[in-house]
This record gives sequence, structure tokens and C-alpha cells, in this order.
Amino acid sequence: MRGVCWEASGPIERRHLAPLRDLGADWIAQTPFGWAPSLDAPEIRFGPEAGMWGETDAGLAQTAAWGRELGIKTLLKPHLWVRRGEWSGDIEMRSEEAWTRWFASYEAFIVHYAELAEARGFEALAIGTELGKTTRRTADWRRLIARIRAVYHGSLTYCANWNDEPERIAFWDDLDFIGIQAYYPLSTEPAPSRERILEAWGPIAGRLEVLAGRTRKRVVFTEIGYKSCGGALIEPWSWTADGAANDTLQRDAFAAMFETLWGRAWFGGTFVWKWHPSPAALARHGRDFTPQGKPALSVIRSYYAAPR
Repeated sequence: MRGVCWEASGPIERRHLAPLRDLGADWIAQTPFGWAPSLDAPEIRFGPEAGMWGETDAGLAQTAAWGRELGIKTLLKPHLWVRRGEWSGDIEMRSEEAWTRWFASYEAFIVHYAELAEARGFEALAIGTELGKTTRRTADWRRLIARIRAVYHGSLTYCANWNDEPERIAFWDDLDFIGIQAYYPLSTEPAPSRERILEAWGPIAGRLEVLAGRTRKRVVFTEIGYKSCGGALIEPWSWTADGAANDTLQRDAFAAMFETLWGRAWFGGTFVWKWHPSPAALARHGRDFTPQGKPALSVIRSYYAAPR
């Protein structure tokens, strides 16, 4: 998979996907949202026409259709947004009754998108993203996966957080590939050398190879990205971009990741966070995650556009 995480802003037109052909991308990840009022609330709200155009059912389907015309497949990757921006990985119910209600609500949410993915021919579906305290409940997730399989016949994954979640998930055998949100801390320095970044990837790659061997599933980075500013590799998941602009650090971080992992038999590819479809949106993200208009883009292209 040679993918990008698509920014669902609008208006979006077919021409906005054309630059992905030059990049060599063959997948996009699209992200509709459900909303939770708190970390321990068992209700999830969602709506097929809620949010920006690109997050609506119609927008998701149209974007996927435009991509398909260009030879680009779609991973539909629903997320949960918790009120006040709290992390979905901390969602945890306070009683068994609340857990039952949460899984019933989540099932309604994810089955809606499974049905959309089936009807519109999306090639892959993420059944969840960064829900680490819920994925300890293996039996509940196995039941949910069976329900999804009944209505959707494409590839399934779950997008685990980079920490300990991938190793402890017990239901990978019910899915088609392992998804990881790959925001691994790579340095405590604001501007480490490329050599130091390569050293940091060594033990990470070792753990992933063991995981892939144990589960007999390929590993895909369903998100990976780095801000183009100093300190970006200390907490790569953080949206804070207060450090001095540093396009070289972003370039070296991508280069080290690709050099370490690309071409390994157990590694299934990457979805780069984040791709903005229009220059107006891109202009707001000078030190942010996007590689567009920065030296990192040439590194990504060198791997994505290379002969397979």
C-alpha cells in the first residue's frame, strides 16, 4: 500500500486527486467521524450527512469514485472524536452494562460504514482506530468483526496505537492485515541526525517483524507522519508545532523509516499523514505534518513511484 491520509475538506474536485498519480500513491484513507460526549459515555452519535462534505456519505463515495478512475483504492477509516479533544484510546466504560451499551452503539456506527463500503466498492475498511482500552475485550470485538463480515466483503483491519496495543491484541487472526498508527518516539533531541533516527528504528522493526511472524499478517502503517519543525520526533503524535521550522528533519525521518522497512516481506506499506487537496488548505500548514511542498515529498515519491 502506497497511501496518503486524505484531508476531507471541501469543496473537493476530481482534479485534486491527480497529483497523487505523480506521487505514485495507489491508496487513500478517508475518515468519517462519530462523536462521543465523554470517555465513559456509552452513546456514539454519527450522521451520514454530518461534518464537512468530504466526511459525508456522499462525499466519501464521490471521492472514492474519483480515486478509482485514477487507479487509487480507498481505505475507509472511521474515527471517534471525544468531546474536548480527549484521546479515544482512553475510552473506557464503568460497568458491564455500560460496555454492552457502548458496543451496541459502536456496532451501529461501524456497520453503517461497512454497508457504505460494500455498496460503493471501497476496497478496505478499518473496524476501529486507537481504541486501546476497548480492544482488551476480545470476545466483544470478535462478535463485532463477525457482524461486519456479514455485510462487507473487502479487506478488514484495525488501526492500533503504536504503544503496546499491537502486541496485546488477540483478534488479529480475524482480520486481513495489521494496522498501526506509527507515531513512535524516535529521539529526545530537537534535531537528531539521520543516523540517530535510523538507530531508533532498529528495535521497532524487530518487534514488528516478530508480531508479523506470530500473527502471519502483514503490517501496514495506517498513519505515519512527522511535523517539519524542531522536536517533531520527541512526541510525533502531538499537534504542537512550536519548534523552529525544520524541513530537513521531516525529510530525514521519512527517509530513515523507508530505508528500514520498505521492501521487507512482512511490511505492507504506509499511509502518509496528511495530504491536503487544495493550495488554500495547504497554506495553513507550514510546519505541520503535510510533506507537500517540502523536501520530504521527494523522499516519499522515490519509494512510492519506484517500479514494483
